[in-house]
Amino acid sequence: MNTNKFDRLIRIKELKGLIGLSHASIYRHISNGNFPKPVHLSERCVAWRISAIEAWIKDKESKDATK
Repeated sequence: MNTNKFDRLIRIKELKGLIGLSHASIYRHISNGNFPKPVHLSERCVAWRISAIEAWIKDKESKDATK
């Protein structure tokens, strides 16, 4: 987990590369409540907290391990 005082924010391009999902899939998961919501930096600019994405990945891994 990120131990920095401030959590790093990543934009959609980096997020897609990190998790391997498309733009549409990410927003579909957000709508379904299955993915962390972005932080709104401005009217047309959003980013995600890296700690929230790391937690989401760990949750997915733990669910897959119990199958």
